[in-house]
Amino acid sequence: MSSFSEEQEALVVKSWGSMKKDAGEWGLKFFLKIFEIAPSAKKMFSFLKDSNVPLDQNPKLKIHAKSVLVMTCEAAVQLRKAGKVVVRDSTLKKIGATHFKYGVVDEHFEVTKYALLETIKEASPEMWSVEMKNAWGEAYDQLVSAIKTEMK
Repeated sequence: MSSFSEEQEALVVKSWGSMKKDAGEWGLKFFLKIFEIAPSAKKMFSFLKDSNVPLDQNPKLKIHAKSVLVMTCEAAVQLRKAGKVVVRDSTLKKIGATHFKYGVVDEHFEVTKYALLETIKEASPEMWSVEMKNAWGEAYDQLVSAIKTEMK
């Protein structure tokens, strides 16, 4: 596992700290960015299949988006201390199995990474820097690597 430095940890902790209280709002923006980039991704979510509710008002999407953002950011925040990816309220095995079942491939993870970085940039513009982008990118890559290990 590649190293996640103390400096990277500090940047992740600081930006997540500023976003956390509005995690629901940022989670939704994060998913709306994903669907803007890759509209076909909507088909991967069973709760969106037969829904006529606009995405930004869909209660199930709001719940899912917030939980994914919180899980991703909390995993990033504790990465250095734990020395590995740890997820709360679920397991990597369960997350991996779900991503496998719905046919998630590398391109999906890339779109999600781009959307995550853009969301964090929008949420903390005064803190955003190349170093912060790289810190979040590294944390995300380690999370994805851990999920992919369990995709079977």
